[in-house]
Amino acid sequence: MKAICFYFQIHQPFRLKRYRFFDIGNDHYYYDDFANDDIITRIAYRSYIPAAETLLNMIQEGKGKFKCAISITGVALEQCEQYVPEFIDLLKKLADTGKVEFLAETYAHSLSSLTEPEEFMAQVKDHEKKLNDLFGVKPKVFRNTELIYCDDLAPQILNMGYKGVITEGAKHILGWKSPNYVYAGAVNQRQKVMLRNYKLSDDLTFKFSCKEWNEWPLTADKYAEWIEGSTGESVNICVDSSTFGIANEAPSGIFEFVKALPEAIIGRGMEFDTLEGSATKHQPIGVLSCPHPISWADEERDVTAWLGNELQNEAFSKLYGLKAKVAKVNNPDFNFV
Repeated sequence: MKAICFYFQIHQPFRLKRYRFFDIGNDHYYYDDFANDDIITRIAYRSYIPAAETLLNMIQEGKGKFKCAISITGVALEQCEQYVPEFIDLLKKLADTGKVEFLAETYAHSLSSLTEPEEFMAQVKDHEKKLNDLFGVKPKVFRNTELIYCDDLAPQILNMGYKGVITEGAKHILGWKSPNYVYAGAVNQRQKVMLRNYKLSDDLTFKFSCKEWNEWPLTADKYAEWIEGSTGESVNICVDSSTFGIANEAPSGIFEFVKALPEAIIGRGMEFDTLEGSATKHQPIGVLSCPHPISWADEERDVTAWLGNELQNEAFSKLYGLKAKVAKVNNPDFNFV
């Protein structure tokens, strides 16, 4: 039976206030509290909260047949706790259903995996602890920042105890292969690698509201038909949660579309599952080699969005070059990224 896993990503960075030269040594508070409150509250009420309420209703009405995964960064959880605690309450209700999987990732949505293995591991452990403290869950599947993954990361992810890792089904890595299977990591074949179906995912995020799109309007039946016709046994549809209510505003019908999906999917003899369920049920059909880092960003599906030129690389090196000095400060306000 073909399984579909919907996975929703949530991240909001802490915004920093304008800090002038003459503030150095005089002002030691760096955050823009007004912007942080305004942005997270506005997005939560337009997107996160109605999306979470929709998922909760789908689970309840589907009598356990609907399942999904959520990945939310530690810094996003902190902001929600401070400014939108009602959203945290909804996430707790989703966790209590036992039908929502929470994924592990870096606490600060950082690029530490590309340069600092110890910092990378520390952030993942901090994120694990945050999820356990809030929701009483222990993640079994790992999702790196922006789905960044390469062969060199596989052993470290496996050593942290995760059953599998989800990354981008990038064309230049897959070639003729389908993203709708579980693969084994090239360096350590005990590592199960699951892939995002970027076409089905991007159709929701970028095309759903586009009236010029030749497939508009996209209905649940049409979407389920596409999934049914795709090759493979496990289809991972991974989108940012702002797809619902922000990228596609409520009048577009996006929430009604999601509500109609369970009937359309199950009616075609398919089922919903979590990424952990997929990693448990399916054996790898082959080895996936990924010698260079990939991500879900831009057309290139690599890390050039952040490290694509000399200026970016210089800033990246300078930032992480401060790690030892920052660590000596031993102040929670100076957590590394």
